[in-house]
Order: sequence, then C-alpha cells, then structure tokens
Amino acid sequence: MKHIVYLSKAVHPLSDQELQELLNQCRHDNKRQGITGILFYSHGHIAQLFEGEEESADNLFNRIAQDGRHSDVTKLVDRVITARSFPGWAMAFHPLEPAGFETLEGFLLPDRMPPLPVSLSIADATLVDLVRLAVLGPIPDTADSLPQAEGTL
Repeated sequence: MKHIVYLSKAVHPLSDQELQELLNQCRHDNKRQGITGILFYSHGHIAQLFEGEEESADNLFNRIAQDGRHSDVTKLVDRVITARSFPGWAMAFHPLEPAGFETLEGFLLPDRMPPLPVSLSIADATLVDLVRLAVLGPIPDTADSLPQAEGTL
C-alpha cells in the first residue's frame, strides 16, 4: 500500500455544482479502486493525499496528471505505507458561495477539519498540514492567536 500527495491548479475555478459533481465522481471511482484520502480545494488550488494499493494509487496519479481540469500537477510524496490514515473519503475546501456550503455533502470547512490521523508519520502529517495551510490559508481563530515576534524589521 502507498500514499501520494500532490499539488495542482484547476484550469478554471470550480463552481459549487462542479465541486459536488467532483465529490460524486471521486466517491464512485475511489470506492471501486480501493482509494481513500483527503482533498483540499480553494479558489482554484488543489492538494490531495490519497492512499491505496500501489497499482491503483499510481494509476490514479497518472489519470490526475493527464486530466484536463488540472494544470501544474506536482507530486510531493510517493511513499509506501503499512496502514491507511484516511479509511473514509473526505474533502475540504473554501466554498465559493458560503450559502451553498451546507448542500455539499462530504465537504468540510477549514475550521471544521478534524485533527490529522495519528497513523500519519510526523513528516507526512506536517506536510499535509502545510499543504492545507498553503491551499486554504490560516484558520481565522488560530491566525489571530499565533504569537507575534517582538519588534519589527
């Protein structure tokens, strides 16, 4: 079993309807292929960690790299794992239309993200958290509470 982490850009920002269609497609395809993971989307930026049997994971990454909806696909991690960290499929994103968010079953707002699974290595958990931060930005409550450096440059 392995997991792959990648970053990409959407060729165009996805509407709430396109995000729902993506979720439906992912659930169907991933269940059939034994793929689980987490996907972050915000304003055209995509980051994903997915896991599954080696052949299925490699095939999925190759399809993503060739998918016309993605550009600048960059693989960050391609690693053998002993157990799944995300046994269920989940997606997180910053909704384009906040009012429509509640209708998008299976999506999580950044401030509703559960903690990362303890089964991830420290390095992978840090990477996933950095990817989440890069795509979604800081969670407002935590950004305000970060310690500020004394003095200015």
